[in-house]
Amino acid sequence: MAPTPTAPEDPTDGTSGARSPRPDPALVLPQVDGRHEALDGVRAVAALMVLVFHVATETGDALAPGVLGGLLAAFDLAVPLFFALSGVLLYRPWARAALDGVRGPRARPYLWRRAVRVLPAYWVVAVTALLLYSREELGSLRYWAEVLTLTFPFNTDPPWVGTGPYGLGQMWSLSVEVSFYLLLPLLGLLLALWARRGADAAARGRRLLTGLAVLALLGLAALVPQFHPEPREYMHAWLPRATGLFAAGMALAVISEWAWREPGADGPVRRFCRTVAASPGVCWLVAGGFFALNATDATGGRFIGSGDIWTSAVESLTGTGFAFFLIAPVALAPRPFRPPEPLRLGTAWREGRWPDSLLRHRVCQFLARISYGVFLWQFVVLYLWRDFTGQEIFTGSFWLDVIPVTAGTVLLAAATHRWVEEPSRRWARTLLRSRERRGPEPRRAPSV
Repeated sequence: MAPTPTAPEDPTDGTSGARSPRPDPALVLPQVDGRHEALDGVRAVAALMVLVFHVATETGDALAPGVLGGLLAAFDLAVPLFFALSGVLLYRPWARAALDGVRGPRARPYLWRRAVRVLPAYWVVAVTALLLYSREELGSLRYWAEVLTLTFPFNTDPPWVGTGPYGLGQMWSLSVEVSFYLLLPLLGLLLALWARRGADAAARGRRLLTGLAVLALLGLAALVPQFHPEPREYMHAWLPRATGLFAAGMALAVISEWAWREPGADGPVRRFCRTVAASPGVCWLVAGGFFALNATDATGGRFIGSGDIWTSAVESLTGTGFAFFLIAPVALAPRPFRPPEPLRLGTAWREGRWPDSLLRHRVCQFLARISYGVFLWQFVVLYLWRDFTGQEIFTGSFWLDVIPVTAGTVLLAAATHRWVEEPSRRWARTLLRSRERRGPEPRRAPSV
């Protein structure tokens, strides 16, 4: 086992003048900068989970009574994973600024990056699905506008059946994501104003976590207008129902940044981070318990938005718990020390580093890079395959469908990543850098 790197010796340690090595904080505190490959790996897992759920629902396997049907239906917990991941990764700059008592990120560049990240690839898939499956609606400007702007979940009397236009049924969750993107600068500002009354980083951190707890409670309170005075299933696809899931990820962002600002080497926040990061097996076992609970009737029916107010509350709490405990040991882990030789899985298991080895495996990282495309294309590929094989809805074999659908989805996702997502991001970065170099345009003097 390779020795742990240390920072330069600290001449202030001890009273005899002896110098003692001090561990590099980057190797004992949560990773809060750069590309977080392990969290990318979690995103790949979530993308495959949602694909399995949709294939199993289409074949009827996820709707069948019994243990297997319940477990397949529980794969819809991929959605809480996506939402919590967004909370961790996107809120971090605002959490850092709030803890330091400084101004947060500028909203305009952030929103521009989000738009370029989400919309080009989505538009390609959306237009493809509309041309394939919604030809009778192509003359409706409202239909086009709602689909291309991801506002179709707000149509309370839609011409389609289910959660969206045919081939785009999963996009309701992307609409929730985009709603969160738009609201995040305001949420970051409000939480920062609330935290500003704290005298130091610890007080501000406690205030931030309190504010996020209130945000999670508001997510549960959103169940009331959804079910009273009468059920409104479409409200399940709106942001208020998901605020607790985003808040769980945002809390992990606060804790990880707070650990870097806590004085002393053994404060409670740092101990919490070390304990969670060192216990992925325990945390994932707890997440597995929430997964098993989601597979029961306690969380309502097998369709999205079904159930009553109480089963929906259990479903929300289950999703929050599952996402938090699955992501927490990854989000709070320090940046891994990379040995000179690639770490083999057997060695990683013996050294207790198997989660990192699995999530950073090159296959997992490839799937992480194309995970957005996997999410976007899966229904189009699924319906094309089932049309080709002549299968009716809720019939067929899950195992015979999932392999070709996964292969087709991965191929299209890889193509979209290479020829749509990456060029869009490069163009956006170039444009932002050029604007930053030019700086603000000088004001002209008023004419006399």
